[in-house]
Amino acid sequence: MTMTGPAAAAPADVRGESVAGAAQGTAAQGAKGNGLLLFAVLGGMFLAMLDQTIVGTALPRITAELGGAGGLYTWVVTSYLLTSTVTVPLYGRLSDVYGRKPLLLIGVTVFLLGSVLSGLAQDMGQLIAFRGVQGLGAGALLPLSLALVADLFPPEKSGRVQGALGGVMAASYIAGPFLGGVFTDQTSWRWAFYVNIPIGLVLLAIIVRRLPRVPGSGGSRPDYLGIAVFSAAISSLLIGLTERGLDDHTWTSAPVIGPLLAAAVLLVAFVLVERRAVQPIIPLELFRSRTYTIGNIASFCTASCLYAGAVFLPRYFQEAQGQSATASGLHIYPLMLAMLAGSVLTGALISKTRRYKPWLLAAPFFGVAGAVLCAGLEVDTPSWALVGWMALIGLGVGPMLSGLTVAVQYSVPPAHIGTASANLTFFRQIGGSVALAIAGTVYTSVVREQATAHHALTDAHAAAAATVIPWLAAIGAAVALVALIFLPNNTVTPRRGAPMPAAVD
Repeated sequence: MTMTGPAAAAPADVRGESVAGAAQGTAAQGAKGNGLLLFAVLGGMFLAMLDQTIVGTALPRITAELGGAGGLYTWVVTSYLLTSTVTVPLYGRLSDVYGRKPLLLIGVTVFLLGSVLSGLAQDMGQLIAFRGVQGLGAGALLPLSLALVADLFPPEKSGRVQGALGGVMAASYIAGPFLGGVFTDQTSWRWAFYVNIPIGLVLLAIIVRRLPRVPGSGGSRPDYLGIAVFSAAISSLLIGLTERGLDDHTWTSAPVIGPLLAAAVLLVAFVLVERRAVQPIIPLELFRSRTYTIGNIASFCTASCLYAGAVFLPRYFQEAQGQSATASGLHIYPLMLAMLAGSVLTGALISKTRRYKPWLLAAPFFGVAGAVLCAGLEVDTPSWALVGWMALIGLGVGPMLSGLTVAVQYSVPPAHIGTASANLTFFRQIGGSVALAIAGTVYTSVVREQATAHHALTDAHAAAAATVIPWLAAIGAAVALVALIFLPNNTVTPRRGAPMPAAVD
C-alpha cells in the first residue's frame, strides 16, 4: 500500500506517535539510573558487530584446518552477513508492530545457538551453514539496539549518544581482530565463537529482568511474501558474485549469470510486492525523504571501506608479511582507533552544532586518500606508512557510523524509528556483502595470476591486497561523497512527531 500524502499517512503516524511516545516514556523511566539496561542494549550491538570481524584474523587458520578452498574463504563472513542482512528489516518492522523486547530475546537466543554450532563445526560447509544460523539472530541485535537507544534518550542528546554507539561499533572492530588472533594462537579458533556464550547469557538475563515490555503499534500479519522474495533475491545476488571467484567461471558462465539475472528479476518483483503489502518490511514511502534515501545510499557505499580493512588487512599481514594471527589483529589497530575517534568526535560535533551534513561530507575525503595510498602495499611496506594509511581509512568510516544514524532517524516519524534503524543497518550490511563477494573474487584471481607468473606467494598476496583494498574502499567512499553532496542541510531538532513528508524534504 503506497501513501500519497500527509493525509494518507496521518492515521498510522498518529497511532505510531502515541505508541512510540509511550515506549519512550516507559523505557526512559525503566532505564533511569539503570546502567544494566544500557549495558545490555550496547552489549547486544557489540556482539553483533564483533562477530563480523573476529573471524578475520582466524580465517587463514580455519581454512587450513577445515580444508576450505579459496572460493570458500569469504563465505565464512558472507554467510553471516547474508542471513543477518535479510532478517534486519524483518526484525525492525516486527519490533515496531509487536515491541522491542520479544524480538530482541528471540534474536539473542538464535545468535547463541549459531555460536555454539559454529564452534562445533567439522568442515567448511558446516561452518558456513552455522554462521548463517548465527546471522539469523544477529539481524535483531544491531537495529533493535539503535532503536532502543532512540526510545531511551531525548532528541537533544541524540548526536552525543549516537557518537557513543558508533564508538561501541568501532570498539567491536578493535576487539574482534585481536581476540580472534589470541584465540587462534593460544587456544583454538573455535573460541572465537564460544566467547559469545557467557556474554550472551548475561545479556539475556538483563533483558528479561530489566527491559520494560512495551507494546508496539499493532497491525496486520508480517509481509511473508516480501520476506521470501527479498531473501531469494539477495541470496541469488551473492551466490552469483561468489561463483565468479571459482577457477572455471567467467561473468557469462551459467553459474554466475543465472543467479545474477534471477536476482535482478526478484528485486523488481520485491518492489511490486512491497507496493501492495499492508505491512511491508521496507516501507517504500520512507524513500520520499531525501535524507533517508541518501543516508541509506551512503551507508551502502561506505561499507566497502569498512570491510576492505576489517577482512583483507589481516589477511595481508598474515599471508604477505608472515605475521601471527595475534600480531595481525594488533597491526590493524590504527584503522579501528581512527574509526572510534571519528565516530565519537562526529557525535560530539553534531550535538554541539545540531548539524550533520558538514561532518559527513568531510569523512569520504579521508577514506579516499587512505585507500589510494594502499595501492602501494608490498611485502616490505614500512609500518609507519601503514599506520598513516589505515588511520585515514578509519577517519573516513567512523563519522558514518554515528552521523548517518542521526540523519536517518530524524528523517522519519516515531512509528518508523525501528524500521529506519534496521534499514540503515540493512543497507550497510548488504553493501558489505556485495563488496566482500566481489573483493573475494578479485583477490583470488590476483593471487592465482601472480602465482602462475612465478612470483613468491607472499608477493602474490601483497599484490592482491594492493588491488582489492584501494578499489573497494576508494570507489565506495567516492560514491558516498557524491550522494552526500545532495543531502539536505537540516538541523537536529526535537520534532519526532512530525508526519511523513509528502515530497522530498
